[in-house]
Amino acid sequence: MATEPAAAHLVRRNRTERVVGRALFAFSAVSILTTVGIVAVLLIESAAFFAEVSPFEFLTGTEWTPLFRPQNFGVLPLLSGSLLIAGGSALVALPLGLASAIYLSEYAPDRVRRIIKPVLEVLAGIPTVVYGYFALLFVTPLIQMIWPQAHVFNALSASLVMGIMILPMVSSLSEDAMAAVPASLREGAYALGATKFEVSVRTVVPAALSGIVASFILAISRAIGETMIVTIAAGARPNLTLNPLEGVQTMTAYIAQTAMGEAPHGTVEYRTIFAVGLTLFLITLAMNLLSSIVLRRFREAYE
Repeated sequence: MATEPAAAHLVRRNRTERVVGRALFAFSAVSILTTVGIVAVLLIESAAFFAEVSPFEFLTGTEWTPLFRPQNFGVLPLLSGSLLIAGGSALVALPLGLASAIYLSEYAPDRVRRIIKPVLEVLAGIPTVVYGYFALLFVTPLIQMIWPQAHVFNALSASLVMGIMILPMVSSLSEDAMAAVPASLREGAYALGATKFEVSVRTVVPAALSGIVASFILAISRAIGETMIVTIAAGARPNLTLNPLEGVQTMTAYIAQTAMGEAPHGTVEYRTIFAVGLTLFLITLAMNLLSSIVLRRFREAYE
């Protein structure tokens, strides 16, 4: 008689486990199906675009004027604008983020770390539209005081503010990677007579290199995919230039501009959104794959 309640309880528990497992599988499938749907839409619309526009012209052309006559469909001005701003933001975020990570991991007392790290992470929670107007209304006037020839909309202000925005990502992920380095490596370096700075940059940083490099790649891919800062501060003129004081248009800014309804649905102008989006998707996918490869290739395993 005592075994019947136990058996009934076991049956109910197994039934509950199956229901929970199926529910969790359904929730996981939603993200997979969403990704498949996005990729399918990009491929279908981009195929229709490339049926009218040569892929060679799209990838090598130096003029981008799909909404004007004569029409030109060279994506290089948008690509160069995206890479110019992403590169400029990397010059700001990577060294500052790594330096702050070294300080938080190796130098800061626990009390100071508990204060500074949340403050840094607050930067990641600020809406990007706020960053955009900060760049346009505060940073740009400062730049024009130093370089009067700088345009009102310019790549430099967008790069500086973008670097501030992605800095917490670099700092937090790098600090986590350094915190995972065993204390025995530090103690061994100190035993050999190394200074605190030498332990930080010649022992801890190399040991955490895979995580640090992955944080760099993820931060740069985040910068390439940013929309509001570049839409507000960098301008809307496709410009194939390396001068950060001039206005440029990025791929994300063009998508945001055209998606507002300037191009009729089903036209080649409308389909440029998906062609540019597919290009952006492939770039960010390649960077995420590179990050995964770096993590697998250079990951250190400690006992």
